[in-house]
Amino acid sequence: MKITVELPEDVIRILNIPKDELSSELRVQIALYFYEKGKLSFGKARQLSGLSVWEFMERLKDNQIPLKYDVEDFKEDLETIKEL
Repeated sequence: MKITVELPEDVIRILNIPKDELSSELRVQIALYFYEKGKLSFGKARQLSGLSVWEFMERLKDNQIPLKYDVEDFKEDLETIKEL
């Protein structure tokens, strides 16, 4: 599913993120938010972010979001690996 979000130009200017990087950065921020809130597992949040495992872990660290990785996350990661 594709979702389109319109952002006012002044918001884009305030964010100070190059337009060609904005979409991917928003995906990362959404993934971090839902991971922190417990709505997405590590594997699903990482998948949404489009980052590697190590890159996503680094972004968690940068945003002071503790790593929560349990058996359920491990099972989801195994399923993701099978899909690859």
